[in-house]
Amino acid sequence: MPNIKSAKKRVEVSERNRISNVAVKSSVKTAVKRVLEAIKLADATKITSALNKAYSVIDKAVSKGVLHRNTAARKKSRITRLTHTK
Repeated sequence: MPNIKSAKKRVEVSERNRISNVAVKSSVKTAVKRVLEAIKLADATKITSALNKAYSVIDKAVSKGVLHRNTAARKKSRITRLTHTK
């Protein structure tokens, strides 16, 4: 545990940010899983709505600084490629 007041504050802030980042990453994973489930069902309307939702969640994660933009592009590319192959 740090002794300096500013270092203690940084520990608290970084822990708060870590918890927030975990929540955002979890929502990204959930959105991607919903796309994969829709692909298994082969329902075109569910696929498009789940894909749009996943794009939105991924883009929000990038804007918050949780995901790198190249990581987001890779995730979007992979789920899009899966939707077009089925």
